[in-house]
Amino acid sequence: MITRIPTKQIFVGHVPVGGDAPISVQSMTFSNTHDVAATVAQINRLHFAGCDIVRVAVPDMKDALALKSIKEQISLPLVADIHFNHKLALIAAEVVDCIRINPGNIGSKEKVREVVKACQERNIPIRIGVNSGSLEKEFDNKYGPTAEAMVASAEYNIKFLEDLGFSDIKISLKASDVQRTVAAYRMLRPKNNYPFHLGVTEAGTIFHATVKSAIGLGTLLLEGIGDTMRVSITGELEEEIKVARAILKDSGALPDGLNIISCPTCGRIEADLVSAVAQIEKRTAHIKTPLNVSVMGCVVNAIGEAAHADVAIAYGKGKGLIMVKGEVVANLDEHELVERFVQEVEKMAEASK
Repeated sequence: MITRIPTKQIFVGHVPVGGDAPISVQSMTFSNTHDVAATVAQINRLHFAGCDIVRVAVPDMKDALALKSIKEQISLPLVADIHFNHKLALIAAEVVDCIRINPGNIGSKEKVREVVKACQERNIPIRIGVNSGSLEKEFDNKYGPTAEAMVASAEYNIKFLEDLGFSDIKISLKASDVQRTVAAYRMLRPKNNYPFHLGVTEAGTIFHATVKSAIGLGTLLLEGIGDTMRVSITGELEEEIKVARAILKDSGALPDGLNIISCPTCGRIEADLVSAVAQIEKRTAHIKTPLNVSVMGCVVNAIGEAAHADVAIAYGKGKGLIMVKGEVVANLDEHELVERFVQEVEKMAEASK
């Protein structure tokens, strides 16, 4: 497990964010929010995919007025994403669990003050969402499109909310490139203890978004930065959750399920390793217990990796070993190994509950 930097804990609905709470995963619907049936259907898809918090766009009045009906039909905490029109935030605050505003485009100080008052009255947090593409002109003109400009905007808006007596805040600092995103979060982290929402915005299709998010969010998580996160993908909703969960697991930020160690394909492999790993992934997908398992295809590295795994297959020519905690428990023909391996993994997962 990584050591996280301590932060203030807030609540988005029933989900704690910050403090010692697990890092939560968020996503956002792409339906027209006023299409209540479509929006609820997408939120339910995200719920079953493992999403913790969901955000919906509220670009106009009919979307704001639909929020009450949506909220009544879902179980996930609901965040309203507001730009340009603060009146939409005032309506949303009556029913949602969090308001996300971009200070660079929400309007005058008086308008922000009204939003803060509405959130105070209903005890819901505000996410200050700083995006490099929509900074206030004063910061953009002074610093240009830089991490320094993003941090300056965040600090200005944090102070404005604090001066109004509001501190149920979470912060995001998103750019479309990894380096600027990471630099901004690193720069701001020592300056306050508010929880951070991580993300690389406008990251692209699944391949590019996965790579960018793994680098950017993974880097920050390894440094103990981050309390909630979204992987932004141009594509299917479930993929955002799948990639986010994988980043959390493989960074060590939130162990969840099997860490499958398998060797790359090479000329030394003595078994149909690709098929074996595919079967194992499918048959163990339901297991949430954090376990290190090894599926290795030749004698060069198999025993060494197996010795350090909870459960392992060490393939040889036509045969192989099943090892548990470094001890050989079976020597079987190749076609019997996957079945016995899955049995041992399920047994260990059940014993760990």
